[in-house]
Amino acid sequence: MTAAVALTVAGSDPSGGAGIQADLKTFSALGVYGTAVLTALTAQNTRGVTGVHPVPAGFVGEQLATLLDDVTVHATKLGMLGTADVVRTVAAALADRPGGPVVCDPVMVATSGDRLISAEAVDAVRTDLLPVTDLLTPNVPEAAALLDVPPATTVEELAPQARALLALGPAAVLLKGGHLGGEESVDVLATAGGVRETRRPRVSTSSTHGTGCTLSSALAALAARERLAGRQLDWAPLVDQARDYLQAALEAGESLGVGSGHGPVHHFAGRW
Repeated sequence: MTAAVALTVAGSDPSGGAGIQADLKTFSALGVYGTAVLTALTAQNTRGVTGVHPVPAGFVGEQLATLLDDVTVHATKLGMLGTADVVRTVAAALADRPGGPVVCDPVMVATSGDRLISAEAVDAVRTDLLPVTDLLTPNVPEAAALLDVPPATTVEELAPQARALLALGPAAVLLKGGHLGGEESVDVLATAGGVRETRRPRVSTSSTHGTGCTLSSALAALAARERLAGRQLDWAPLVDQARDYLQAALEAGESLGVGSGHGPVHHFAGRW
């Protein structure tokens, strides 16, 4: 039996809650074989980021080319790319989708509030990466940065911003409303067919490190399974499945007892 294969192109998190570590855990939890191309080393823990060491764009490109020359990848998740050169290199490598559908989590700010991407790189994401993205998954601050507008402050403002992001080139947008607060966490999925809200009860927890990475990598894993099975992608049910997975991971996160800051979600909740 052939395994579904997903690829993460992202930075490393030594604490294991975000970045490629979170992505590979998520792929495995959802029954998908994970591969990874590293874009940056970070010095971070559950309390914050103290340093970022980018991988040169040429070597990021070499990692991608070497991997895709040998391994059939059914879906790709993009996380922290860091520099404009890396963004453009990755966009060019994935322009004809050799790694299947592309889920782009435009990582710009860590949960701790630390900035993880340069202004020039934001421009490159907007102009080079979004047109080769099949599903964009920004949070409220990231959407505002990409649109160069003030961040949304209400759920009602999410749909117009999601549609505006859709106009920049991605095939679909999942705008995450977790930053808005309230009893429910509301996300908005925008596609050519319209806009749809998804809601889950908000989990009261300090274990939120890596939530964005985990959701986007879950979507890539589910897309990889669909691609292997030969089914046409319908993002709406995949969003529901990915949000259910993340909900369980959030609810179980504090049971891990990892770190003294924003702890990680539990990627294998219900499994151990």
